[in-house]
Amino acid sequence: MERSLMAVLLAVGILLGGVTGAAYARARCRWDDYQIIKKRVPVLRRTAWLLIRLAATKIGVIALLLIGAVAYAAAGADHERATPTPTPTVTPMPRQQSGR
Repeated sequence: MERSLMAVLLAVGILLGGVTGAAYARARCRWDDYQIIKKRVPVLRRTAWLLIRLAATKIGVIALLLIGAVAYAAAGADHERATPTPTPTVTPMPRQQSGR
């Protein structure tokens, strides 16, 4: 009876050791991943802010161009100066026929 009890206790110990070892390995792997990501966060944060600044600059330039286009359109075109003005033309007088 003592041998079977020892065998069961050994099997339970091996099972618990395997489960605990696997859990420890997962935890250690996750901890290493966390440390790597923790070191990368400042770099990624700077990159994100750089991309946000680039996008804001592009949006600002486009907005200024649109405001300029609207202001130009609101000022009206210079049609008066753009079209040629009519020049006075000389119209010949009809000749009078003499009554001969």
